[in-house]
Amino acid sequence: MADVKLEDRTFLVTGANSGIGRALVESLAARGAQVILAGRSPERIARVLEGIRSRWPQAWTSSLHVDLADLDSVRRAAGQILTADHGVDVLVNNAAVAGTIGLSRDRYDLTYATNHLGPFLLTLLLLPRLQQSSSARIVNVASAAHLGVRRIDWSVFARRALPRISGFQDYATTKLMNVIHAKELARRLEGSSVTTYALHPGRVASNIYRALPFPVQWFFKRGNLTCEQGAQTPLYCAADPRLRGETGRYYDRCLEAPSNPLADDPALGAELWARSEAAVTW
Repeated sequence: MADVKLEDRTFLVTGANSGIGRALVESLAARGAQVILAGRSPERIARVLEGIRSRWPQAWTSSLHVDLADLDSVRRAAGQILTADHGVDVLVNNAAVAGTIGLSRDRYDLTYATNHLGPFLLTLLLLPRLQQSSSARIVNVASAAHLGVRRIDWSVFARRALPRISGFQDYATTKLMNVIHAKELARRLEGSSVTTYALHPGRVASNIYRALPFPVQWFFKRGNLTCEQGAQTPLYCAADPRLRGETGRYYDRCLEAPSNPLADDPALGAELWARSEAAVTW
């Protein structure tokens, strides 16, 4: 990937203010890509933008404020992209959180709202713009944690009155949803100019554990990859020309890898799509 130039490609990356997202947008900018940094903290995005512009003054970059846990925020952000005078060639659904205790503005569990429902809606709304590209990609940053999930409890899509502790199993389930989503998109977009990918970035010392107490964060980050290392597989799926035409597959360490067998069930993919669509369009 070192010699790949991306001057004619526009990438929208969520969670670009820190962690894997920050490392990814820096790698894209270094290769000449046009990059839209999406995140819920304008201040943090501004600091990343400043760093990129100081290192690569010719880089085309812009920011997009979006809180994926707030469906109205997702709709506003998508509206800005749809009315902009530039296209989008690649959408990287990267933002995620783990170990939350709280509800979204729409009264969904924060982990499910941030990791699946928000990205699902953003992807759905941006599809018309992506389909205008001659070769578009949708990349879902998932996790190997999805491999251990044996079933999906659909009650997680219920709007709640009170928050609950969201544990590792909830995080793993959202990551399975990310993989299923990519595969279902591939089925629905077969024959179009849009291809889809899901991936495991590795165990990365990112801020995905930011909702947990600091000592717990430290424990989970011990011995993990750097964010720059963790950005390599997302970069591979988002930009490597060798993947042109491949779709609906799962990657780990820049190689295709087996995913949870549940992800290959078309009936489950259709059910996740229908339930997700109902949850974001009420």
